[in-house]
Amino acid sequence: MVELDDLHAGYGALPVLHGFSIAVEPGQVAVLLGLNGAGKSTAVKALCGAVATTSGAVRYRGEDISGWSTATRVKAGVVMVPEGRRVFGDLSVERNLQVGSWTQRRNSKWVRGQREHVYKVLPRLDERRNQLAGNLSGGEQQMLAIGRGLMANPTVLVIDEASLGLAPVIVKEILKIARALADDGTTVLLVEQNVGALEVADVGFFVDQGEVTATLRGKQLKDGDRIRSLYLG
Repeated sequence: MVELDDLHAGYGALPVLHGFSIAVEPGQVAVLLGLNGAGKSTAVKALCGAVATTSGAVRYRGEDISGWSTATRVKAGVVMVPEGRRVFGDLSVERNLQVGSWTQRRNSKWVRGQREHVYKVLPRLDERRNQLAGNLSGGEQQMLAIGRGLMANPTVLVIDEASLGLAPVIVKEILKIARALADDGTTVLLVEQNVGALEVADVGFFVDQGEVTATLRGKQLKDGDRIRSLYLG
């Protein structure tokens, strides 16, 4: 479904990724785990077309999409929920969702149906559909950001730092949502500093200094000693 193959990328003269490689299968929850500045966000921005690569390949459904624009990738189903939520505070919940559906705007019937689907997946939003997004709690804003991403009809949903600044009980709820989306067929990439995200993962990639230093699957995701060693060094 998604493959980053030997990516090198950065910002101007500042290199960040140094041969970054991952592969994620359809319907999986994949977690990119690492400390701040490890290169996680740069990797997923390269996937989404927000950061240019200098070498390597970005593949989606087996096709090299390295030369595609961000808009083309979104239309193809690669959608990102950015760090910091970035909801439109002066718009209602429903209007925020409407904004997220711009790639599907010519199919009003689909948009209406998808909006109701989002309300079923995220019932807290249904309760607040007419409320201004700026008046929502942090957790509710994160749910809205995810809902807005779903309105773009993703096959791959990247969620950058979903747990940042949220209470543990809300983090668990957000992670359950990510797991449910994957179980429903959407491939989910979580960019996280919170090791608790591995509880819902099918695969975990540990990232440090622009490279993947370890990949865990299955029972390895429950090995607390190894996880602590990989994360803390």
